[in-house]
Amino acid sequence: MRKSLLKLFVAVAAVFMLTGCGISTQLTTNNANLIQTEVVLAQNNFNVVRNVATSADASYIFGIGGLSKKALQSNAIAELTKKANLTGSQALINVTVKYNVKMILCYTKITAYAEGTVIEFNK
Repeated sequence: MRKSLLKLFVAVAAVFMLTGCGISTQLTTNNANLIQTEVVLAQNNFNVVRNVATSADASYIFGIGGLSKKALQSNAIAELTKKANLTGSQALINVTVKYNVKMILCYTKITAYAEGTVIEFNK
């Protein structure tokens, strides 16, 4: 009886040790952009040049390390602005930031994906 109970306990422990307990979630989209521009797009005086996307990530072990969510968002938008390479009468509009969180045991990785549209005024 005792040996069979021990075998059962070892089998259950082995099953729990072999199963994965990673979590991946998609967080909400944030459109609170840090670039404060006021552009009136009521007239047909602009052309869409291109869409630009970039990302920034932070890693945590036991919740320690990495950047705050606000700093991560700032880094993603700064990279987006750099990648947009704006010249002349161009502007970056519709900037959105999406977050993706991956958790594996005590390790967490948060990635902020920033997207925006580059337009150019022609009048």
